Amino acid sequence: MSDLAKTPGTSTEKSATEKPAAAVPEAGPSAAPAPAVDPRLLVREEGFKGYWSEFTRKVRGGELGSLPVLVGLIVIAVVFQFQNSNFLSASSIANVAVYSSGLGIMAVGIVFVLLLGEIDLSVGSVAGVGAAVWAVLSVNHGWSDWTAVLVAVLSGMVLGALHGFFFAKIGVPAFVVTLAGFLGWSGLQEWMMGGEGSINTPSGSIVENLTNYFFEDKAVAYGVALVAVLAYAASLLMDSRRRGAAGLPARPTTEVLLRTGIVAVLCFAVAYVLNEPSGARGLPLALVIFLAVLVVADFVARRTTFGRQVFAVGGNPEAARRAGIDVDRIRIIVFALSGMLGAFGGLFIASLSGGATKSVGGGNTLMLVIAAAVIGGTSLFGGRGKVWSALLGMIVIQSIQQGLNMIGMANAIQYMITGAVLLAAVVIDSVSRRTQKTAGRA
Repeated sequence: MSDLAKTPGTSTEKSATEKPAAAVPEAGPSAAPAPAVDPRLLVREEGFKGYWSEFTRKVRGGELGSLPVLVGLIVIAVVFQFQNSNFLSASSIANVAVYSSGLGIMAVGIVFVLLLGEIDLSVGSVAGVGAAVWAVLSVNHGWSDWTAVLVAVLSGMVLGALHGFFFAKIGVPAFVVTLAGFLGWSGLQEWMMGGEGSINTPSGSIVENLTNYFFEDKAVAYGVALVAVLAYAASLLMDSRRRGAAGLPARPTTEVLLRTGIVAVLCFAVAYVLNEPSGARGLPLALVIFLAVLVVADFVARRTTFGRQVFAVGGNPEAARRAGIDVDRIRIIVFALSGMLGAFGGLFIASLSGGATKSVGGGNTLMLVIAAAVIGGTSLFGGRGKVWSALLGMIVIQSIQQGLNMIGMANAIQYMITGAVLLAAVVIDSVSRRTQKTAGRA
């Protein structure tokens, strides 16, 4: 071969690894910049077509979110309203709200535990201990209401932290340590209640008012609805502003207005129904407290470092450890949080039953709380879910129970239907995860 053929740039043959010259973009002001953002994030700029294509993509990829729950709620409302025209009445909705609050607060703690990919079987007995501590201190020993309530809630936090310590530091599986807690704290509750086994709630006490106090002034219900709508709109606008400042596609004003309008319709519709003179007595205090707990917990889960660490530990504990996260600390705090909310929810159960008894937190309490979190969309496999799952799941369960009670269905049928709904939720979660793995999005 001649020297000319060996000279770079003069050979007519190209190596197998050399790219064609046309594939190399020319530098200069006229060259089109490479896209810096995932095109899937640009759906908002395509209007309705973009949203629809994104929705179908998520469904095909197994990202169902809260869609099955919302569809289920609509089906439940239609079926039971057809069976009994009073199902969507003011008194019925108020009952669902009140009975959902205590168990829903307990379900919020379970959501955090499930995000770790673990389970807490002691939440029912911890609720019973919380109610017993409050009753013994307030009624038997004459402590002030507020102090007794505070000590009761803190006692649940201590019990939960103890579970977390044995799980995180000693290495006892969460299933075993919380099962031991379920048995042990049930015995402690019975021992604290003494021979009589029940302590009635004093008239006018804090615990009695938890589920029996209603804001009869119509302005309160509408005021809470207005605050909720404004807070939701503000969160959307702040999120859009942050994304815009970071150079990411943000929600357009039309979408913010549409989302806010839908939330406003729902909030004011509920406020209107609760303010009806026939049936309901106004806005239940229990519902206000439940919503406040949800808002705070949602902020912690989505907007704080601790919340992001919970998701990281639930997704892959070893990867989280290598990233510098104190996995043991996160686990202990989560179980302490579950215990604290469990004890707080126990006070609501005591309020509904008229006092602290040996049966508070027993029966199907544990199953309903776990079922609410799972039915609402929190994954049993960890790392995926939302705090608002507790609200959605508990509304589903209580709506089913309320509807079946109104048509005179036996408790046995209620248990079977609730179990079927729980199984369906787990099946949907499992199929969704499998679909995501197939689509390479797990």
